[in-house]
Amino acid sequence: MRVVRFPENPLLTPKDVPPSRPDMRVIGAFNAGVARYGDEVILLLRVAEQAVATPETVGVPMYDPEAGETKVRQVARGDAAYDFSDPRAVRRADTLETVWLTSMSHLRVARSRDGHHFTVDERPLVQPETPYEAFGVEDPRVAQIGDAYYITYTAVSAYGVAVGLAVTRDFRHVERMGLIFPPENKDVVLFPEAVGGKYYALHRPAPRGMGALDIWMAESPDLRHWGNHRYLFGRRPGRWDGARIGGGAVPIRTEAGWLVLYHGADEQNRYAMGAALLDLADPYRVIARSEEPILAPEAAYEREGFFGGVVFSCGALVEGDLIRMYYGVADEAIAAAEFSVAEVLDSLTRRG
Repeated sequence: MRVVRFPENPLLTPKDVPPSRPDMRVIGAFNAGVARYGDEVILLLRVAEQAVATPETVGVPMYDPEAGETKVRQVARGDAAYDFSDPRAVRRADTLETVWLTSMSHLRVARSRDGHHFTVDERPLVQPETPYEAFGVEDPRVAQIGDAYYITYTAVSAYGVAVGLAVTRDFRHVERMGLIFPPENKDVVLFPEAVGGKYYALHRPAPRGMGALDIWMAESPDLRHWGNHRYLFGRRPGRWDGARIGGGAVPIRTEAGWLVLYHGADEQNRYAMGAALLDLADPYRVIARSEEPILAPEAAYEREGFFGGVVFSCGALVEGDLIRMYYGVADEAIAAAEFSVAEVLDSLTRRG
């Protein structure tokens, strides 16, 4: 199938985003939730910032609930209790268990009239404010339900990786609704409307010991309380989605079913995007799935960067038969590509 990458790619890079404070520098602007608001295209960016370090120390940013603010702790590079070999984290030297992250993410709005050229707000829309977000908030998805925009996001702390929910009506003011999925979970994507009187969400638990990183589904009467969790579909070892999978964009209603764009990583940590088709009336029923990815890291800006070989979408817009998918590249910047709904549906392999 034909995929057209925007000639302006990457649309936003770290240099386009002002830091939230003077002792931080932006190292990533990526994995954005997407929405239409009036005549604007909204990207709700994950903005990753790194604390300014010194030759002798590594800066560790962390939200302090007692002080009600983010503070930067300096960890001595010569401290034998810690391992500094991975620039993304400080780990215990004996177990390599992550103790702190060297960057912290928040969510920032970028606005556009044409969907190609964006202006980034000066201040975060959502930033760490609770103990469960002490290490940052990441990878938002935005589902418009009625006149409200519901934001699911990953909340990271020493307690683990959980999922928060917030709602906005103007992308300037936000009401937090608390955690809706406890650790370990992420990649939560809400359906844009109720089905049979219930709301549905894709989610990706991270089991310890047994199980795999597969996509599950849950339902809710009110978007706050979730249950009836069921396995939906899983990774396929040895293939493009063989190591882990997770929900990407908000599901798209088509006559054939709910079209779900999802990411998959292989055993070499190469991230690509594919699709699955779910029944309109019974979203727990999987109808078809991609044999090959729709979009894989091929362009230089997708193959090279902070963490190369990654395309990762948290949002897409649909106009008629055209899907415009905004996606993170190399865990660093934002790009976009367009492709046909009909061609995606035709590319799927129906399940027996």
